[in-house]
Amino acid sequence: MTTEFTIDSIRFDDNGLVPAIVQDAETKEVLTLAYMNKESLRLSMDKGETWFYSRSRQQLWHKGETSGHTQKIVEMKYDCDKDALVVLVLPNGPACHNGTVSCFEESFYNRPLPEEKKKSGSTEILSLLEQVIEERDLKRPEGTYTTYLFQKGVDKILKKVGEEASEVIIAAKNRDREELKWEAADLLYHLMVLLREQKLPFADVLHVLEKRHKEKTKES
Repeated sequence: MTTEFTIDSIRFDDNGLVPAIVQDAETKEVLTLAYMNKESLRLSMDKGETWFYSRSRQQLWHKGETSGHTQKIVEMKYDCDKDALVVLVLPNGPACHNGTVSCFEESFYNRPLPEEKKKSGSTEILSLLEQVIEERDLKRPEGTYTTYLFQKGVDKILKKVGEEASEVIIAAKNRDREELKWEAADLLYHLMVLLREQKLPFADVLHVLEKRHKEKTKES
């Protein structure tokens, strides 16, 4: 934000509102679209967490005030016309009132990327996997392995994490790279199921790694 910025720089509509696109600062996933007025924008800037204006209830609301799913603001931007905002956040839980990571879960138009644009082995798959696991937990569709794990509970999930960790050790000890990659994938999957069961977002684990990296960089 530049020193010249003031809230009056924003072009609010006739109702005194401006659309705010909320985006995960790490994964870049769009989480929700909400609206701010001058007061909620001022509160967001002062408190460092998202505040919005509810058009249906006609009142201010602090995201996560009742659910605990707050959004810590990392950065805020406005577009070239200054009539729309992008809010980059670190979410503490789902953004949607339905309990999903993002309000934009359903795709109604989809075209595959050209082969040259596809990323092989992208870490984005971890975010996608977390969303699928979350959906399985919420909806519990019959016949899926993830639903089975959640129904059996934490002891079963812990047992599987232990088993997969052992398989990783064996594959590594045998210098079997092909087996190791499959067992490592199984371990990551079961670990993410465990994190979901414990209500611990994977982003929190990434935050710890990021903090450690920054601390080690300062030491060196």
